[in-house]
Amino acid sequence: MIEPTTTAQYCYNHPNRETLLRCNRCERPICTECAVLTPTGYRCKECVRGLQKNYDTARWIDYPVAILIAGVLSYLGGGLASIMGFFTIFIAPVAGVIIAEAVRWAVKKRRSRWLYHAATIAAAAGGAGLPLVSLIAMLAGGGFGIWQLVWGAVYAILVTSTVFYRLTGIQIR
Repeated sequence: MIEPTTTAQYCYNHPNRETLLRCNRCERPICTECAVLTPTGYRCKECVRGLQKNYDTARWIDYPVAILIAGVLSYLGGGLASIMGFFTIFIAPVAGVIIAEAVRWAVKKRRSRWLYHAATIAAAAGGAGLPLVSLIAMLAGGGFGIWQLVWGAVYAILVTSTVFYRLTGIQIR
């Protein structure tokens, strides 16, 4: 009988999990939970995270451009969403994709984690603009109703999450 020549390998991050996978960069054994599929094969999360840091290419001008575009477009989308009522649920994700792609186009696809966070915060602030106006008007006894406030808040939440996930892509934690 032939004995196997290899010993059992265990994930470097989860020592109780036996595995046959290895990171194609650092050669450490990794389990399926720790493995990240890249175009060149499986890599551990530390190697992928280290490579992502090398690709921050944003310039200083990209930050104000991204903030301005995301804030203005989100505010305009919020105005449309407050009129559309229930259809805000469908409009907000589309608006988020449009905002994210407009930011990506304006900064010429340069990227940075902080750039994406700045654009997301601007989209949240722009989306929250009309709900705040509705709340103030409602408290002052104006003509705004509770539903405009609700749909504005739904828009702000949906557009913010869509912009964030559309811009950041894969997050390795």
